[in-house]
Amino acid sequence: MSDLEQPLQKLRIDVSAFPKLSAEESALASQWTTLALRLPENLAKLNEFLKTRTYIVGNSPSEADVDVFSQTESTLRSWSLMEDLSRYRHIIRWADLVQHTLLEPKTPFTVNYSAEVPREIKAKPGKKKEQPKGDAELQKPQKSKAQDKPEGKPTGPPQDEAARKAAKEAKEAKKAAKAKARAELEAKANASQVPPNPSMVDFRVGFIQKAVKHPDADSLYVSTIDMGDPEGPRTVCSGLVKYVPIEDMQQRYVVVIANLKPVNMRGIKSSAMVLCASKKEIDRVEFVNPPEGAAAGDKIFFEGFDGTPEKQLNPKKKIFETVQPRFTTNEAFEVLYQEEGKPAVKLVHSSGALCHASTLVGAQVS
Repeated sequence: MSDLEQPLQKLRIDVSAFPKLSAEESALASQWTTLALRLPENLAKLNEFLKTRTYIVGNSPSEADVDVFSQTESTLRSWSLMEDLSRYRHIIRWADLVQHTLLEPKTPFTVNYSAEVPREIKAKPGKKKEQPKGDAELQKPQKSKAQDKPEGKPTGPPQDEAARKAAKEAKEAKKAAKAKARAELEAKANASQVPPNPSMVDFRVGFIQKAVKHPDADSLYVSTIDMGDPEGPRTVCSGLVKYVPIEDMQQRYVVVIANLKPVNMRGIKSSAMVLCASKKEIDRVEFVNPPEGAAAGDKIFFEGFDGTPEKQLNPKKKIFETVQPRFTTNEAFEVLYQEEGKPAVKLVHSSGALCHASTLVGAQVS
């Protein structure tokens, strides 16, 4: 279609003679003046836009043609391959029109309209709906399925004993896989219906490696506690400054709740909670102590609730908030879980040894 042979020159034109544009035409002119500043990324879009237009705003020339032409000058000069001339044929046609109708360049570029450029491929329309078959079509003989099958090949189930056995085993394996998947879905559905209970809480033995006062909160300690995690110890904030001397916060074993959602406490992320017994009447708080010989990460649970804890307690389900009010201590300072109408059960180590408070009876445990 075209072949550019001469470089473009700087554009010079008096634009005052252009017709006045409507609001819609002005918006279109402004849009393409802006898009032309980001070439060559918008060349394909410009070429497609000019496919059905004489000028930028339609059938009338405007200052936008001059502006866009000036932005495409260096790009037009670089086109020499037939691939470029074919791909941007509509830009070339428009540019040639602009330079001959709107401009007076000293050295216009020439367009060789005899160049053999591949025809532009138009998008094919969608497939037509299938028309009903006529009588002649219906009268054509139809092949049966038996005619399509090659002769001499078995069409029934495998006759070989090994093949029959393999097919049976595959069928049974598929059936077993479906049953397993169904059972897992049912277990998941049933688990979501189980009411909150202590087995959902991840009680563990923790070892406080060190504790310091929170730099921005006078009532908080910031402790580094080993809970047996492969990732290493966690940071835990606890409001114990008023009740426990900092010397008693060092190098000691405690019981922790390890699956609470982490919270930010005055700029420090706290990833667990230290379990304590308390009595408001005497303003006293003390640790719940694991049994002697316990190690960091050992499991702690209430008797009868030795299940698999939730990976992380969902605050919306209020699991800990539901079971915690039933935690208390007895005369032997043992930690109990007391459901209404049921015998109390004790907080124990995985070895069966009991966990204790130090001095508080009938305490709140949290």
